[in-house]
Order: sequence, then C-alpha cells, then structure tokens
Amino acid sequence: MKYPFPQLRAQVRFPSAAFAPVSPARLLLALASATLAVAIAGCGRNQASENPTLPPTPVQTVVVRDVSISDDSEFLAALKSRHSTALNPQVEGQVTRILMKSGDRVAAGAKLMEIDPLRQQATVQGQQASIAAQKANVELAQIQFDRAQKLSAAGVIAKMELDQAQTNLATAKEQMHALEAQLNEGQVTLHYYGVVSPTNGIVGDVPVRVGDRVTVSTVLTTIDEPGNLEVYLNVPVDHASSLKIGQLIQILDDAGNVAVETHVDFISPEVDTTTQSVLVKATLQNSSGALRTSQFARARIVWGVHQGAVIPVLAVSRINGQFFAFVVDAGVKPEVAHQKIVKLGELKNNQYAVTSGLAPGDHVVIEGGQNLVDGAPVTETVQQPGAKP
Repeated sequence: MKYPFPQLRAQVRFPSAAFAPVSPARLLLALASATLAVAIAGCGRNQASENPTLPPTPVQTVVVRDVSISDDSEFLAALKSRHSTALNPQVEGQVTRILMKSGDRVAAGAKLMEIDPLRQQATVQGQQASIAAQKANVELAQIQFDRAQKLSAAGVIAKMELDQAQTNLATAKEQMHALEAQLNEGQVTLHYYGVVSPTNGIVGDVPVRVGDRVTVSTVLTTIDEPGNLEVYLNVPVDHASSLKIGQLIQILDDAGNVAVETHVDFISPEVDTTTQSVLVKATLQNSSGALRTSQFARARIVWGVHQGAVIPVLAVSRINGQFFAFVVDAGVKPEVAHQKIVKLGELKNNQYAVTSGLAPGDHVVIEGGQNLVDGAPVTETVQQPGAKP
C-alpha cells in the first residue's frame, strides 16, 4: 500500500503499547463501570431538574368523635291489622249480587253481597205450612180435652179417656214447639244468604264474582278496621337469648330511615320447627295511615347501645381486602397525611363504625385523598359537624 503523502510517513509514530491485546474480563469491567457512571449522571440530572419539595395537596378532613352506636339486626316484618276480619259465608250457594267493592268504607251490619236464597225460602215456606197444620191439630186436641174433662166430671167416661185426651193435647203442643223451632232455624239460615259486615272498616280484596259458587270455606273479602297494626317478626334462634320484652323495634322506610318506632310486647315461648325462628310481636301506632295491613317492611331490633368512633364512607379506601384511611397530623407544621390501616364494623347511614386503627380526635381525610401518598404534604380544611362534604 502506498501512502498519498510519503513525506508525512516518517513523522507519524504509533506507540507499540497502544495496540497491546486486552483480556475479556478487563473489557467487561470497563463497560460496567461506564454504564454505572452514565446512570448516576442521569439520576443526578433528573433530581436537579425537579423541585425537591412537593406542593401541598388541599384536602378536607373531619374530626373523629365518639358517638352512640346501636347494636342491632335487621329483619323482614309483616304488618297485620289488630282488627282484621276474614269474611266467609255461613251457607253454600251461588253469588247473585255484590253490593260493594274493594276500598269501600262500610258500617257494621251493612249488606255486602247476596247468595241465591230460593231453596232456603222454599224450605221456610214449607215449615210455615207445617206450623199452620199443626196449629189446627193443637186446637182439635184442646177441644177434645175440654170435652173429656166435662164428661169425666159427669161420670160418663172413664178416667183413662181423660188422661188420653190430655196426653194428645200435650203431644200436639210439643210438636208445635218443634216446628216453630225449625222455622226459627230456617229463618236464621235464610238471613245468612245476605252477607253483612260484622264491623266498621274498609273492604279488602274481593276475589269472588257474581255467579261463583261459594262454600263455608270460601273467603269472600276482608274487613280491616283502621287503626293500630301489629308487627310480626320471625327472629332466628341465634338471637333468641337476647330477646326481651320492651326492646326497641324500628320500622324503616325505603331509604333506610326510621319511619316509626315500637317495642316488643310478645315473645313466643315456642320455636317454629320449620323455620327455626321465634315469633315476636309488637303493637304499632298507625295514626297517619302510612302503613297498610299485610304489608312487608324492613324492621330493626336494637339489642343495645355503646360508645364508639365512626367515619364517613368517603374517608375509606380498600386495597387488597384491607381498609385504609388518610390521617392528617393535627397541630404539626408542615401538615402531612399518613395512611393508616383501619378495621371497620357495619355501614349505617353512610358511616362506618371503627373498631381499631383510629382514635377520637384524629383528622381523617374525606375529600382529596385520591391524589395522596403516605407522607404527602397537605393543606387541611376541617369540616364543621353537620355539614355535607
């Protein structure tokens, strides 16, 4: 190979040591050292470019306080009228007239419907005819007895004939009484073909129609007297030992708020073997008429009350099955939020009962916690009691 500039060849000198062979171990060590130096330099540049102190996050907190917490259980209750009457016919037959409809207010003795009375009317007429015939027999027996008395007094007939006339008269009268009793029974039965209301109240459902054949077991309707109701609760035997007369029962509305309160006034001494529950009853004032007979409602039995801490549901986050809450160190500057593990009880009225992890006086974050990490600086605004977050 020829050099283009031969005059410079003599002037270029390469040290022989520069091209000495290098071992693989030394080469790898040099590359690793260079990579570590580059990483350290990069981290230093990133830390230098960022603000060493994070800006504080505005949060809203609430102060944990001891409140009265009720120990209770919720059940499904059936409401029944204390003066509800199921109306069944006392005779069999075909319904010919219905004189009322569901929801009507009726007075005691008002006729509600009629059952075909033609057969019974014929029976009563036959009994009346029998009584008329028997009345003639009684009159004849009376005449014969009077005649026998006169003849016996004159000595014309024997004493035995007088006794026979007296017996015939007594038999005729007793037969007359029997026929009159049958007629009275027939007239009473005829009265039952007109179904009347046994009490003042409101007509319930009327499942029968004109033309239906009814028996004494057929329910024609119900008459519900307005007023107090009775609460029926089937409490599992697990709570049977805690039941007491006078315990508080709260009836809840659709939103879970207490609509009305009452107290236990009956506890069944027996256990229902089919449901393994104990029947509990309580009288319920229903002056407003908001609750209805045969209605199902949510009911809560209060077993007792204890003092404890509660926190709003907004203050709780759940991670991997555990509950956490951010707590701001009160009175410490700068303000810092720390994440704590908490153990919670039941959720009531959008508040958790705290069993451990928090103490009264702690400032718990209820707004702005989604952007926090443990130890993050914050600016706290304490929510006043009763205010909505």
